[in-house]
Amino acid sequence: MDFIEKIKSQVKEKNKTIVLAETEDIRTLKAASIVKQEGFATIILVGEETEINKLAEANHIDLSGIQMINPKTYENFETLKDNFYELRKAKGMTLEEAEKILLENKLYFANMVVKCGYADGLVAGAVNSSADVLRPALQIIKTAKDSKIVSSFFLMDVPNCEYGANGIFVYSDCGMVQNPTSEELAEIAKCSARTFQKLVGETPKVAMLSHSTLGSAKHPDVEKVVKAVEIAKKENPELDLDGEFQFDAAVVPSVAEKKAPNSKVAGHANVLIFPDLDSGNIAYKITERLAHAKAYGPITQGLAKPVNDLSRGCNEFDIAGVVAITAFQCED
Repeated sequence: MDFIEKIKSQVKEKNKTIVLAETEDIRTLKAASIVKQEGFATIILVGEETEINKLAEANHIDLSGIQMINPKTYENFETLKDNFYELRKAKGMTLEEAEKILLENKLYFANMVVKCGYADGLVAGAVNSSADVLRPALQIIKTAKDSKIVSSFFLMDVPNCEYGANGIFVYSDCGMVQNPTSEELAEIAKCSARTFQKLVGETPKVAMLSHSTLGSAKHPDVEKVVKAVEIAKKENPELDLDGEFQFDAAVVPSVAEKKAPNSKVAGHANVLIFPDLDSGNIAYKITERLAHAKAYGPITQGLAKPVNDLSRGCNEFDIAGVVAITAFQCED
């Protein structure tokens, strides 16, 4: 049983409800059908039922038994509108504007469905950009009380890999924070370690990545990571965390013996913290395409309720996998 199948088996008994809003996309409908058939979560599809069913039938997708809600006829729409207005009135929003946004933007509507407790989580991004997916989440769901920053990660499942946790890694941040400060990198490291522990069930070993290993290069970019390591160690002394490391020193034991022989993390890292969004995003796509890895995400961490993004290059199985992870993130 591979990693995502284990997650599916673990969330079946939770019976969490996840919203899929991009119902104009065939992959979303196929994913909804997969989740229904496998029974590891309950799905709500947002959109006009006739149009959804028409697209499903044309593509031989079975959506029987899956709830569909149309913003224009949803029985709890007034509750969503009133709560949305209360959330945003300090920013100048009127009731009329709240109604217009919820009727016209399915992502805002879906976030309010989650916010008001009619669903447990949301997955989108097969069609919409990360910015469009995450903006309403930041405005509506907001940051969790125990988090300083909302960031994202990819759960990477690399086949036939001796490194990490039998090929399982968390890559952070690959989808949200463009150029994190040292303080933000330290917080991303803490959240990513917590994520790895919860999802994988093994001890996180966190490597703060750079183009330098323990002072082999001097540059402000390196100094940012060095400072992040200092902050993270001071604030989280219980964590197995170290750096700065080049990628090979972080994950390959034979390289670590030469470059960082006194580090308990070097050569054994399973949580990789990238210094910026460029490096993280490039790395996950290289791993996915060249190593034929399964890449689930970008998954958000630090939100009060789980709202997760997708790569627009995803397929229906990727979406179903992210639905499983989203259900896993939901509080019991």
